[in-house]
Amino acid sequence: MHWKLRYKNDRKPNIGIEKNIFFWQNEKKVVSLQRFYRLMPEILFHYIWQKRIWSGFPQTTTDGKSIEVVSVGEYNIHAGPDFSNAHIRIDGQDWVGNIEIHVHSADWYKHKHHTNMAYDNTILHVVAKADREVRNSQGELIPQCELKYPHQRDYLSELFQHGTLENIPCAQQLLQDPALLTQDWKRLLLEKHLECKYQSIKQLLDITQQSWIHAFYISLAHNFGFHTNSMPFEALALATPLSCLQKHRNSLFQLTAILLGQAGLLEPGARNQEQGLWEEYCFLQKKFSLTPIDASMWKKMRMRPQNTPEVRIRQFAYLIYQSEFLFTQLMEATTTDKMAKLLSLEYGDEEVYTRVQRPLPIGRSSIDILLINTVIPYKYAYAQSKRIEDAIEWLENIKKEDNTIIRQWTTLGQEIHSAADTQALIHLYQHYCQPHRCFNCQVGYQVFGRRQLTLF
Repeated sequence: MHWKLRYKNDRKPNIGIEKNIFFWQNEKKVVSLQRFYRLMPEILFHYIWQKRIWSGFPQTTTDGKSIEVVSVGEYNIHAGPDFSNAHIRIDGQDWVGNIEIHVHSADWYKHKHHTNMAYDNTILHVVAKADREVRNSQGELIPQCELKYPHQRDYLSELFQHGTLENIPCAQQLLQDPALLTQDWKRLLLEKHLECKYQSIKQLLDITQQSWIHAFYISLAHNFGFHTNSMPFEALALATPLSCLQKHRNSLFQLTAILLGQAGLLEPGARNQEQGLWEEYCFLQKKFSLTPIDASMWKKMRMRPQNTPEVRIRQFAYLIYQSEFLFTQLMEATTTDKMAKLLSLEYGDEEVYTRVQRPLPIGRSSIDILLINTVIPYKYAYAQSKRIEDAIEWLENIKKEDNTIIRQWTTLGQEIHSAADTQALIHLYQHYCQPHRCFNCQVGYQVFGRRQLTLF
């Protein structure tokens, strides 16, 4: 295995550290510091400039004019110069405009800023090495100053490379002081996580013409795949109109036939019940002009029997069969126990099993996952984000999740009590640790704040 690098210099991302490069490490390898500083300095300069943590900032431009930084400006997450609305004084004259930061002056031309009018209002070009003059699209000379590299190379490389645990850059620091990850930060992360879920639901509502029931049906199907088969389950829901299922909601046999057939998991020539399901699906397929998904999408290797696609699809069919107003009932439920009861499979009349196999019950841990990833986000979104406290309370009443991400945090000494904690930590891992947004993370901010960066 080797380090894999992916550049994103063609657009300005909405987060900082991944602007230039992503790191993945599959082995305990250490990238040379020389290579590290060749790849990563620009975003480091952004941070130094934004937080004003320079020491011995150059007092003059490259042509000898005095510089005073009144305001560093606002960090720009969109296309255009790195900082906008900055305020500096050059030889006593006030300038308000944009700041652009590069490693070398030549990068100005490499990125074609000299032909882009959006950069004409650049009042200062901050670089590590001023190797040439730079001009805007009007041919006007832009002042430059040199900002040298931070001195603590070893320490900074630790954060941008992986720590002792894969994908958590500050693992060593958290092992030494778990309190760096504060309760306030976890609470904010949880709120951010719920908001992300809300935005995803809004996008799905746009696709479904603002149908909450239809959007919920797709989301529930996605999470019924329990990560391993989430995408094929979602594809199944998109390929099988909810209206089709609703017309046959009173027949478990027909619901099972439609879903298994649309999943590509029924074959002609099968025996007993499977043959009956195939024949029924052929009839319903023609009736509704259905097109099944590719059966090869489903993952079945090294999977427990209760987690196989066939079992999960039968459970999904039964859930639709037994719950006529599932979405409404879930939105009205006020406790996690009531929500869980609505998602459990309550078997009744044995006559329905004469033509279809009785599905296995859904375990409470699986129900909790559906509550965490589907029901509670929808209740939060359905209330237009007004039930943040309710959503957090419901998550606090659900047992903590157990997955590889959470086990990493546990190893680092983090106390985890409920799904509220696990959801916050999953958000931290996915949105800050993996993309190396250390400068945007409260933990990274604290760590950097403890070490004064000096320049040489």
